[in-house]
Amino acid sequence: MPDTNNKVKFGLSNVHVAKITEQDGEITYGTPFAMPGAVALSADPEGETTPFYADNIQYYVAVSNNGYTGELELAMAVKEFLTQILGQQEDTNGALFESSDDVNARFALMGEIEGDVKKRRFVYYDCTATRPSSEMNTIEDTKEPQTDTIEITMSPRATDHVIKAVIEPNDTNKDVYNTFFTKVYEKDAQASV
Repeated sequence: MPDTNNKVKFGLSNVHVAKITEQDGEITYGTPFAMPGAVALSADPEGETTPFYADNIQYYVAVSNNGYTGELELAMAVKEFLTQILGQQEDTNGALFESSDDVNARFALMGEIEGDVKKRRFVYYDCTATRPSSEMNTIEDTKEPQTDTIEITMSPRATDHVIKAVIEPNDTNKDVYNTFFTKVYEKDAQASV
């Protein structure tokens, strides 16, 4: 019988973002939009380990989970991200205006990681982002693409403290897995239409 569990993970694709709206303590998500050109995503744990000593030993250790901080590297940040999430304004000619008065929105970050057996899809439920840092260079011997890097904080969601969810396809969740990017996945969700 073949092993159905991943032994390794590699590759990042299908990055999506869904804007958060919070009203009266309730969080709702907009329709996810694609962020094509994903190069890399890093997520470094945030939190502390606090030991308590008694009886001449480390008697108890408290560990806090404050989410993650990291970076999303993309070929180029899409207009929907710049306007819906970073608050930039688009004029009638399609020009984007960045202002010191722009208001950033929170969002869910979704994506897919490949494995040696099956793909894994993930969602971080409550994220904030910085403006993309980018590099622009002259063309030399080869045309090497430049990327945008966005610093992201993935926090516990205020309503239930959930930080992320990860799902792999199996015989019972195929429909949910196949519609994962149509709306932000919630616990025990049924397939979207």
